[in-house]
Amino acid sequence: MKFYNSIGPNPHVVRMFAAEKGLTLPTVSVDLLAGENRQPAHMARNPTGTTPALELDTGKFIAEITVIADYLEELHPTPALIGSTPEERAETRMWTRRIDLGILEPMTNGFRASQGRGLFEPRMKLVSPEAAEELKALARHKLLWLDKELDGRQFVCGDRFTLADILLFAFMAFGAEVGQPIPDEAKWVKAWFERVKARPSAAA
Repeated sequence: MKFYNSIGPNPHVVRMFAAEKGLTLPTVSVDLLAGENRQPAHMARNPTGTTPALELDTGKFIAEITVIADYLEELHPTPALIGSTPEERAETRMWTRRIDLGILEPMTNGFRASQGRGLFEPRMKLVSPEAAEELKALARHKLLWLDKELDGRQFVCGDRFTLADILLFAFMAFGAEVGQPIPDEAKWVKAWFERVKARPSAAA
C-alpha cells in the first residue's frame, strides 16, 4: 500500500487511525498549498482532488477517510477501532456520521469560505462569507449538543476508543487553528480532547 498524505485534518485522521493499529504506511506527500492535488497525477488517483488517498497493492485507489479506515480495519481487525461486533460497529458508524455531517461539514465549509477563501476560491464553489459565519455557528451549536449527549462518558462510544474519537479529535485540533476553537462551555469535549491529545497517536 501507499498513502498519499498532506496537511489538513483529513489525512491526520488516517495517520492517527494507522498509528493506533501500529501500522506504518509508505507515504507520498501531496502539496495542497501548491495545488498539487488538483493536477492530473493526483486527479487520476482521486477524481475529487482531495487528500488522502490510499493506493492498494492491486494498483487500485480508495479515498474518503472513513472508507480508508474501514479498509484498514478489515485488514487489521485488532485493536478494534470501529468494532468487534455488529452492534459496536453500528454504534461507531452512527456517531461518526453524526459528527461528520453535523459538526465537521459546516466547520470545514465555513473555514473554506472565510479564512481559507483565498486558497479555495479558485478551486471550488464556495458559499458566501455571510453564509460561512452561519455554518460556523451551526457547527458550534451541534458541538454543544454533542457535549451534552456524551457527558459522563470516557470516549464517544463509552469506554471504547474508536474512529469517532479520532475523527472528532483531528477536526477539533484543526478548528483551534482556524478560528473555531472548542467553546468554553463544552466542558466534556474540552476534557475529552485533553485525554485524546495525550495518546501517542495524536501526534501522528
